[in-house]
Amino acid sequence: MTIRPQFLGIYLNDHLAGAAAGVELFRRAARAHRGTAFGPPLASMALEVSQDRESLLRIMAALDLPVKRHRVVLGRLAEKAGRLKLNGRVLSRSPLSDVLELEAMRLGVEGKACAWRCLEALADTDARIDVAHVRELLGRAERQIHVLDTLRVERAAQVFTADGADADSDRPNRR
Repeated sequence: MTIRPQFLGIYLNDHLAGAAAGVELFRRAARAHRGTAFGPPLASMALEVSQDRESLLRIMAALDLPVKRHRVVLGRLAEKAGRLKLNGRVLSRSPLSDVLELEAMRLGVEGKACAWRCLEALADTDARIDVAHVRELLGRAERQIHVLDTLRVERAAQVFTADGADADSDRPNRR
């Protein structure tokens, strides 16, 4: 089986665009939750997501796949456009934003895991793909999904229930 670089290049550039958006979203969320219980895990994942993006760039270089910079720019613009959502408040951050952003981050990491699984499968046909590294990235993505889902469920309970602690606050509980 031979890899078709034209299709793999498009596929990985699309994931690179998503990674650019993801890095921005994770960093912004980590800043927004600095000093709260959500701050440390989000800051840690922001660093990891940035490292994952760098890993993707190295994999693309190893496969001689060109980076389409315009797609990366579009990914960043998409993240900024995603901030414009009707969330119940006009001039301030809504607690609902936390839930929606945690869901977006989780979906992004799910997509990243799909890319790692694809590369893992292709490693059998192309020795330029370091399967051990791809499996490490996949394991990290699966852990990130679990953490994000835990944070999302906790924040949703705070926001959507009357007895949720700090339900009307812009920030999750401080611990």
